Amino acid sequence: MEKISILLAEDHIVVREGIKDLIQRENDMEVVGEASTGGEAVRMAQNLNPDIVLMDIAMPEMNGIEATKKIKSSHPHISILILTAYDNEEFIFAVIEAKAAGYMLKNVRGQELLNAIRAVYAGDSVLHPSITKKVLQTIGTSTPHTTVNKRVLTARELQVVKLGAQGLPNKEIADKLNLSVRTIQTHWRNIFVKIGVSSRLEVIMHCLKLEWITLDEYDKKGTY
Repeated sequence: MEKISILLAEDHIVVREGIKDLIQRENDMEVVGEASTGGEAVRMAQNLNPDIVLMDIAMPEMNGIEATKKIKSSHPHISILILTAYDNEEFIFAVIEAKAAGYMLKNVRGQELLNAIRAVYAGDSVLHPSITKKVLQTIGTSTPHTTVNKRVLTARELQVVKLGAQGLPNKEIADKLNLSVRTIQTHWRNIFVKIGVSSRLEVIMHCLKLEWITLDEYDKKGTY
């Protein structure tokens, strides 16, 4: 079995060792490197080319948001999953803009973190439930850019977005639409290009803000 390769970027050694121990017990994932600063995370990501970087926000030398931007700019295929104690709105939207695939808080249970890693590896996006609430509250008070026409997406692409907003992974979206997983992945890639984003999370936030989909179509658990 090909294992999910993970780079841990966390400056607190005890926390890092605990996360590493949790991951190393799993048969389908492995820790391939450990970084204690943001700069080190960038350098190690370039050298190790992991599938996922598990990134803290508050780190020496360079914070996790800046490190995420640098990694995604040079290695866009590497998925970044933020794991932090901070739930400030300014950090949340900065992380989304930095093209992270997910945002989890350090109070999650071990199994929730493992599930999030697997979801991100599968091309999905994840948000901690309390983060989801803050995002939706902010979107609810924002003014939609009604000049943008949702017909930029085909009817099928909009179907895919709506099912993604309900929390369905690509396999379940494919089953519902009687399509292959590869076709669903192609739809997502086309949607990314049309909207100008690089993750499902950004697509969902964009479509909610422009009222192309409604909150009723959004999964209240905060997973995609």
